[in-house]
Amino acid sequence: PGTRLTLYGAQIIFNLSASNELVGKNTYLRSLISGLSSQNLCGYVYASCGYGESSTDTVLTGKAFIAEVGKLLVEMPRFVYEERMIISDIDISRIDYDRMSSNSFNASVADHTERGLLTEIPFRLRSEEASHDIDRTIDQNPFYPDNGTRDERAEETFDIQVSALVQRLRHIGAEHAVLGISGGLDSTLALLVTVGAFDFLGLDRKGIIGVTMPGLGTSSHTKGNALRLMELLGVTQRTIDIKDACLRHFEAIGHDPAVQDVVYENAQARERTQILMDLANAYNAPVIGTGDLSELALGWCTYNGDHMSMYAVNAGLPKTGVQLVVAYLGRSERFGHELREVLRSIVETPISPELKPVDASGAIQQKTEDVVGPYELHDFFLYNFLGFGYEPSKIYYLACLAFKDKYDEESIYRWLRTFYYRFFTQQYKRTCMPDGPKVSRVSLSPRGDWRVPSDVAPTAWLRELDSLRPS
Repeated sequence: PGTRLTLYGAQIIFNLSASNELVGKNTYLRSLISGLSSQNLCGYVYASCGYGESSTDTVLTGKAFIAEVGKLLVEMPRFVYEERMIISDIDISRIDYDRMSSNSFNASVADHTERGLLTEIPFRLRSEEASHDIDRTIDQNPFYPDNGTRDERAEETFDIQVSALVQRLRHIGAEHAVLGISGGLDSTLALLVTVGAFDFLGLDRKGIIGVTMPGLGTSSHTKGNALRLMELLGVTQRTIDIKDACLRHFEAIGHDPAVQDVVYENAQARERTQILMDLANAYNAPVIGTGDLSELALGWCTYNGDHMSMYAVNAGLPKTGVQLVVAYLGRSERFGHELREVLRSIVETPISPELKPVDASGAIQQKTEDVVGPYELHDFFLYNFLGFGYEPSKIYYLACLAFKDKYDEESIYRWLRTFYYRFFTQQYKRTCMPDGPKVSRVSLSPRGDWRVPSDVAPTAWLRELDSLRPS
């Protein structure tokens, strides 16, 4: 009956039961209720009688569960001999968004038109009943929630990436692959995925051409990590310095290299991409892209530079996910014990495109998060925006709860505004993004989940944010 009711629009199913206790039954019920809430894209509240019931032939222990779209939010402790209550929020707007996005659910709704057979009891929740503090923990990383499954999710993420690349390499019959290796997070994970795919296919790792291209902002630290990483993985190493080529290019176009503007930065990214593409032609190989989901969302990439490749293995992972997966691969020693320290060093290195000169000590000066904001915030915004369809006011409210001990409201507001502005103004880069695997409920592929015009404006979202500005 609950399934039928959801097809007629019920967002929450309340199931009042008198279910006796049996060995193993609670595990079954937990799975059943989570599954029903997932299948029917609904909230599900289950309550069975318990304390005070007769035990003549059966035992009733007061089982109760609240679930939301496949996630068990709260469960009543069993074998408690007193009256108890469980409370949780159910996110109606998330349920509505999931239903709107589900072709199969909407097709099922279309097949059920006998709504007149139902009894509807209209009611309105009074505002004083609806006003209370939220009754659930808001995880700072919704892509990889801190619920004891992060390592499992990290391994599964990596396996999905490897499987995707295996299929692409098989399809094109490639025995070589070309990657730019910077010693940063994204290129490290892309290389590890490529090694995983080559190992699965039984191909020689020497067929992987790892190219480090020191430029006008490369630090000795990241270059050293890049070389050590390739050495330990046993891939073919190439070092091609791009400094002279970029300076000649500046001279040709009449740009003063002392002016370290977007021309100065993007010229280096495009020089690197040209080298990789030409090497790919030489080896009859694909260029494996390294850019991640967060960079795509913010447009933090050079159009037709690091933005472009033949297959982008990290396109479905947010930056925080890349960090978690690389850290996990280091701890798990999947690629050997010696790689552990290199991967740890890479994870701990400040995120930077390294397109501006290092300081006098050789340390990185250009840090991405100083410019665009913390990736953990942007990934939180992105997941709640595209994963659940939340409006700016709700995302701001949830972010203030999740990060209340880390960022003040003004900082969260400022970076949320940056997120919306950059997200929409950089859509043109995503309109022609390379193929790459989706690994979570959020994807920016113009061929799949995110099909919007390049000239869409952020006006409506920014207008709502204007009304939220902290005083």
